[in-house]
Amino acid sequence: MDTGKFFILATGLFSGIAWRSFYDWGPALAGFFILLGLVFLITRNKIFIFISLFLLGFGIGHLRYDMTTVSSNNLESQISQRTIITGTISEEPEQKDNYLRFILNSNGNRILVYADKYPEYKYGDKIKMNGILNKPENFSSFDWQSYLEKDDIYYEMFYPKIEFIGHNGSWIKSWLFGIKQNFLSAIQKAVPEPNASYLGGVTIGAKTTIPAELQNDFKKTGVIHIIVLSGYNITVVARSMMAAVSFLPQMFGVGLGILGIILFTIMTGATATAVRASIMAILAISAKFFSRIYAISWALLLAGVFMVMQNPRILRFDSSFQLSFLATIGLIYMAPILEKKLQFIPQKFGLREIITTTSSAQIMVLPILLYKTGLFSVYALPANILILSFMPLTMFLGFITGGLGMISFILATPLGWLSYAVTQYELGVVNFFAGLPFSSFTISNFPAILALLIYIIYGWFIIKNIVKEKL
Repeated sequence: MDTGKFFILATGLFSGIAWRSFYDWGPALAGFFILLGLVFLITRNKIFIFISLFLLGFGIGHLRYDMTTVSSNNLESQISQRTIITGTISEEPEQKDNYLRFILNSNGNRILVYADKYPEYKYGDKIKMNGILNKPENFSSFDWQSYLEKDDIYYEMFYPKIEFIGHNGSWIKSWLFGIKQNFLSAIQKAVPEPNASYLGGVTIGAKTTIPAELQNDFKKTGVIHIIVLSGYNITVVARSMMAAVSFLPQMFGVGLGILGIILFTIMTGATATAVRASIMAILAISAKFFSRIYAISWALLLAGVFMVMQNPRILRFDSSFQLSFLATIGLIYMAPILEKKLQFIPQKFGLREIITTTSSAQIMVLPILLYKTGLFSVYALPANILILSFMPLTMFLGFITGGLGMISFILATPLGWLSYAVTQYELGVVNFFAGLPFSSFTISNFPAILALLIYIIYGWFIIKNIVKEKL
């Protein structure tokens, strides 16, 4: 199947999943679209083939979403009652300011648990809980229940009595999470807070360690994306792995690079952003090995199809997935258009590139941010320009400081000083812009239809320029 046909099929798939996430008209609708698509396919007319691919994709996407609505809700009879549940912590716990949050897997039921910070529990711990079982409730305008259901979480329990039984987790994940904690501890010893938490977020996406007040400043100034795991982090890991074994045959280097990407993604929690970046990095490495041309737009489409087929609910309910893909689309399609308009900006110190990439990503994610949060950052562009030019150095120093710190505190100390100096500058930029009057303001009840209309205009603008380039 060529790129054009696959694009139409994928568009139909995304449309079917999106439609089903809002309207449940039963599987008969999906069957009708699939049947109609097969009828159009028989005609062998070029236009009808594209229509048939869209209809087939729509029906398949609709059915795939239907499959995720079946859950093991066998604890319904215990809702709002004190109950005793035994299970295993299935993911790395999140350390919040004054509590611990983790997911307990009990016979296929996933329960979101809020517990005291101490004693600490970790991934793989088998525990027995005694508490009140609740159904998640939506708050304000956020559909918290659906957000949790995308991860098959249908229950919550707040501050139960917990008894530790033993350890029952995967040794690979336990080992990777242990490395992550040692890495963060090494940075915290070499760099003072809050710079250490910020550096941990930049290098391995450890956002939960960053103080809430500082996170709010990042949001107000529009630079929260710099502490989210990105393709840059993934690329650093892959290149380091491949460089370390460059003396071996290329096949081994590629294999270890891909293995490093997979392990690093698991270690950092396998968020939507990390998974998307990982898939694209693996495709890039594989294309180089097999001497194929790597098309980033093709890789992004494949990554999106893979992720929504694995979990269709992320298309509507996972903000990380939405923002990551929209920002990447902005970098692929909007940035080249803006660069032509910004020829007057000098290329020195990569200024034009930074302004172009920052602006294109900000433009692409702005409508959905306004719809979901209503928050508009007035100084996002200058704040990003002043920080992003230092990010490669910051990440390099962070990886080296944490890596050496796991070996020796003495070795890590000089690099820790350098890391502190660079991060202090970046945090100073954030604090300065966050402290300015009207650094951000909220647009209440930004309509979804307006956000959709803006994206339709974006799409028309991008397609128009692509066609213009080819003519």
